[in-house]
Amino acid sequence: MSQKINIPSQFCPRVVLFDMDGVLYNSMPNHATAWQEAMAAFNIPFTAADAYATEGARGVDTIRKYAKELLGKEFTEAEAQKIYDVKAHYFHEMGEAPIFEGVKELMGKIRKNGLQIGIVTGSAQLPLIERLKADFGEFITNNNITTAYDVKRGKPNPDPYLMGLQKAGNLSPHEGIVIENAPLGVRAGVTAGCFTIAINSGPLEDKILLQEGANMLYPTIQELADNWDILIRGRE
Repeated sequence: MSQKINIPSQFCPRVVLFDMDGVLYNSMPNHATAWQEAMAAFNIPFTAADAYATEGARGVDTIRKYAKELLGKEFTEAEAQKIYDVKAHYFHEMGEAPIFEGVKELMGKIRKNGLQIGIVTGSAQLPLIERLKADFGEFITNNNITTAYDVKRGKPNPDPYLMGLQKAGNLSPHEGIVIENAPLGVRAGVTAGCFTIAINSGPLEDKILLQEGANMLYPTIQELADNWDILIRGRE
């Protein structure tokens, strides 16, 4: 993809913050299926499109939102957690989703440029968090991972990415680059004040991600990796 790169006047990146599902792993098809099965078990209408539209939010927040809007029920966080646990069970029965091509290549380039790497996910599933450390241990430590356990307000609020910046050394928003694939995640990165790159790895139209304020959009993480050197020269 050839596109004009508009670099903000304040662009001094020191950390790149990756979303997890749909950016690092090709896991969203499995998540969509698990969400539909779990919500159906509790009589909450939920489609695959809903899974993509709400991706990035804390799972319990999604459950409480749909229960209230569609059933008129006010679930406590503990009640929503029980449903989320069922969803997690279904998801893990499907096996591990593969890492997208280009992810480790991109991380290697980022590290070579002297930037930190962080992962910011709305997940609260401990096996997934452990897998992050196993798959990307050469690039991150436990302190580089921000999860649903670290914030009270998930995406689309800026809190997860602000926490990612804090974990990277109390950095300012203009020192962070966010890589996201979901509308709520893009909005969170933009609202946090970070340069935000959208990767459209799912079925959504490009305009949906761009309307949320993404500075750039690529169809795959591999294409971003291929063009990374061009982008990063904008800080020099």
